[in-house]
Amino acid sequence: MPPFSTLRLDHVVIRVNDIDASKAFYVDAVGATVERERPDLGLYQLRIGDALIDLVPVESPLGKHGGGPLVSDGKNMDHFAIRIDPFNADEITAHLQGLGIEPSEIGIRYGAEGDGPSLYVNDPDGNTVELKGPPRDTI
Repeated sequence: MPPFSTLRLDHVVIRVNDIDASKAFYVDAVGATVERERPDLGLYQLRIGDALIDLVPVESPLGKHGGGPLVSDGKNMDHFAIRIDPFNADEITAHLQGLGIEPSEIGIRYGAEGDGPSLYVNDPDGNTVELKGPPRDTI
C-alpha cells in the first residue's frame, strides 16, 4: 500500500494539434474554464471542478517531448471521464448537437462512484471524453 490515499482525478495532459479548437471544445461543449495559460511553454490549463485538463500543442516546447504530431490512426489515450451533475440526457444532447458535436448513446456505466448514466464525445483531436453522471442510487 502506498503512503497516501487517492481522492479524485487531479489532471489529465492531452497533446493537441489545434489549441484554439481544443480550448473551444473543452470550454464551450464541456464547461471547463481557462485557469492559466503559459504559451511560452505550450501549456494551457483548464479547470473542471476540482481537476485540471492540461492542453499541450504538439508543436510547443512541452508538446515536442511527447513525439511527433498526432495522427488519425493513433491515440495518446483511450478516454477519460468527467463527472457532471445534473445529468439531463435531453438537455446535454441538445447542447452538444447545437455545437455540432454528436454524442454517443447514453448508457449506464460503472465509474468511480458506481453505476450511472454517461455518454461519449470526441474532442477535435479524436480523444474520447466520457461525460459521467451521478450514480444510479442518487438519480
